[in-house]
Amino acid sequence: MKKIVFLFTIFIALIMAVIPITLYADEEPEVLFHDFRWKTKMDDFIAKMGNPVHREVANGFSSFIYKINDFYGYKAFMVAYFSKNGLEGGAYYFDTNNPDELMKCYKDVQKELFKKYGSTDERNNEMRTYESSWDFKSGYIHLKVNTKKNDPVTLWISFPPLTKMLDGEN
Repeated sequence: MKKIVFLFTIFIALIMAVIPITLYADEEPEVLFHDFRWKTKMDDFIAKMGNPVHREVANGFSSFIYKINDFYGYKAFMVAYFSKNGLEGGAYYFDTNNPDELMKCYKDVQKELFKKYGSTDERNNEMRTYESSWDFKSGYIHLKVNTKKNDPVTLWISFPPLTKMLDGEN
């Protein structure tokens, strides 16, 4: 009887150890672009966002450029990329004027992304001092700034098929 109780106790302990891991794995955040799900059709995007300030078509993708007055507290240009399947990715280029503002913008946006997607330390994706990324099943996020070149703070978000294509995996 002691052996059965002991085995049952071990069995329950193993189940209790596996359940939190399983629950944690399912809690991965969903990656969206400007609150739009991947494969959103261009017409649906435009219906909600309005007409873009500029449109381009190249390499099988249509890109729409919008001016955003308040994204994480900053002005930005947003570019949304569409294939024949719908929304595939996009980028934000933050409108900052000097190196100090660049760094403040980067840190502020990174802080908001940490709240939404977790620390890059937890996911081991901190790349360089001013470059962070998150790679989830539902999308890829990459934040960077280069103060030496005075490049804008850039936030890239993409659907996994586009990420693979850009990485040369397709």
